[in-house]
Amino acid sequence: MWTSPEALYAIAGMALVSFAVKAGGLLLANRLPQHGFAAAWLKHIPGAVLAALVAPALVTGSPAEIIAAAATALVYVVTRNLFAAMATGVLCVYVARLLLAA
Repeated sequence: MWTSPEALYAIAGMALVSFAVKAGGLLLANRLPQHGFAAAWLKHIPGAVLAALVAPALVTGSPAEIIAAAATALVYVVTRNLFAAMATGVLCVYVARLLLAA
């Protein structure tokens, strides 16, 4: 099997960019503020990103997404375990899509 040089260059370039982004994040992490308004703001970014990813699926999705979101929220409220809640959401949307499609 033969691969073109352009494809190899593209793969190598993407690998370098990916490594640079990750290394840059590690190098800049020590310079982030630990206290104050900016630190409090930065702590809310992961939740905001997650909400931005989930909200369109809830608004435009099928009942399977609504059921999975409710199950995920319930599991998180009861257990306070983020991994368990996310696993429940993935499993629930999978099962709901299977059952609702039949």
